[in-house]
Amino acid sequence: MEKFVIAPHMRLHEWIAVEKGYFDEVGLEYELEDQLKPALGDRHDLGDRVGAYQTFESGRTCDVSSACHWTVNVAAASGHGKLYANAYSVSPCGIFVPQDSDIKRPEDLANVPISVGFQSGSHYSTIQSLEPFLSSDEINLSFADGLLFKRMENLIDGAVPAVSLFSGPYYFMEQLGYRKVLDTSFMMAAMVAEDANLDDVEKYFNALRKAQKDIDLRQELYTHYYRDEFPERFKDQMDTRLFGPGERIVFEPYSREIFDESREWIAERNIFEDGLGDLSYDESIVVTKALETVG
Repeated sequence: MEKFVIAPHMRLHEWIAVEKGYFDEVGLEYELEDQLKPALGDRHDLGDRVGAYQTFESGRTCDVSSACHWTVNVAAASGHGKLYANAYSVSPCGIFVPQDSDIKRPEDLANVPISVGFQSGSHYSTIQSLEPFLSSDEINLSFADGLLFKRMENLIDGAVPAVSLFSGPYYFMEQLGYRKVLDTSFMMAAMVAEDANLDDVEKYFNALRKAQKDIDLRQELYTHYYRDEFPERFKDQMDTRLFGPGERIVFEPYSREIFDESREWIAERNIFEDGLGDLSYDESIVVTKALETVG
């Protein structure tokens, strides 16, 4: 029997499910695989204009993974997998600047290059969160600094003026005293491979639901797992006792309304010049049986 391949996405749930034996408890034969580690180069640094969408487009070699819901939406409608519609998640995210920066308010970010991941959560959420403060011409996104950890390193090294960060880097910036100018928290969604075993998908999410309960109850017991994701140069500086729970899985439907409204928002901003895919909601999603209640 082939193992169910899981691509963690810089959150606590999978590590807790392994530690507490939840995957074993639900009868899931699994393995973890990092989908954001390229064949060559630094971890999580895939280069300019290569972000979450491109990893789906090139073909992720796993049964389930996740990314911001905008990207999963378009990737699923383009035939690169199926959006899991039984749940979504919400990740804290923010735009950070150095403590001594002259940038104090969102309005001060006008025309300032903000490092984000191309067609990744930081890309869309930065636009969405800045629109109440700036015109579209004043929002200046930079895709030249790679994905999450590379952007964080560039901010720490003083190479960029402002960066969008989530997950562990978000909390690390708070620990180091960097200023969060604007909250840009956003929704994520899960992508299921076309040939994934749906019974295994259901088992996987049942295990994550148990892990979510643990995070809600005692997050401080598990924040040490963020350390495993970080570049080696920062591990001695990290105090994960100060870190928060990160991404939270919401076991509610990713509905047709969410699907359609998100696509309208993306189309209005011309983020995908080649279109958003031709598949309908029903053709783009996958659902499983109702998740078990955690006792």
